[in-house]
Amino acid sequence: MSPPLLHPDGLHRCPWPGKDDAIYIAYHDNEWGVPEYDDRALYEKLVLDGFQAGLSWITILRKRDNFRRAFDDFQPEKIARYDARKKAKLMQDAGIVRNRLKIDGAVLSARAYLEVMEKGPGFATLLWDFLDGKPKLNKFRSTKQVPAETALSRAMSKELSARGFKFVGPTIVYAFMQAVGMVNDHLVKCHRHDACRNLGMIK
Repeated sequence: MSPPLLHPDGLHRCPWPGKDDAIYIAYHDNEWGVPEYDDRALYEKLVLDGFQAGLSWITILRKRDNFRRAFDDFQPEKIARYDARKKAKLMQDAGIVRNRLKIDGAVLSARAYLEVMEKGPGFATLLWDFLDGKPKLNKFRSTKQVPAETALSRAMSKELSARGFKFVGPTIVYAFMQAVGMVNDHLVKCHRHDACRNLGMIK
C-alpha cells in the first residue's frame, strides 16, 4: 500500500515521483493529470509513452528535450516523411532511446495521425470522444488501487491500433490517459487531485 507522501513543503503528493527528484516532482505538479486537448501535444505524449515501454518514465522525462530536438519538436508532418537516412541518424543519437522498432513506430504513428487529422475527426476529438469529452475522476487512496489498464484503455488501444498507430497497447494507453488528464489518478489526498479535477471542469 502506497499512500501519498508528505513533502518538506507541507504538500501531500502521489508517491511515484519520490521526494528527491526535482524534475519528477515538477512533472507531477505541473503536467501529469492536466487535461490536454491539443492534437500535436497528444501525439507527442503518446509517442513518448511508446518509447517508455520497458523503461521508467523518469528515463524518458530526462531525455525529453533531446527527443524534441531529434524529432523536430514532434511535428507529425515532418516525422511522417522520415526516410532510412533520418532513421539511421536517430539510431546514432545517444540523447534518445535508440530502438529501431520504436523509431519506426513514431513514423508510422505520425502517418496515422495525419490520416486522422485529414480524413477523420481530428486526433484530440477521436481520443476524448471515448470519455464524452470530459476527464474521468477517480478517487484512489493508494497506488495499489490504481489499475494498469481498463476497459476504456483497451477500447482506445484497439481503435488506435486499427488506425495504424504503434506501441499503443492497453497498458501504454492507460499511462497516456493518466498523463494527459483523461483520467484523474492523483490520489485523493494528493494536492493535485482537486486541482486537476477543477481543470477538468473548465472545458
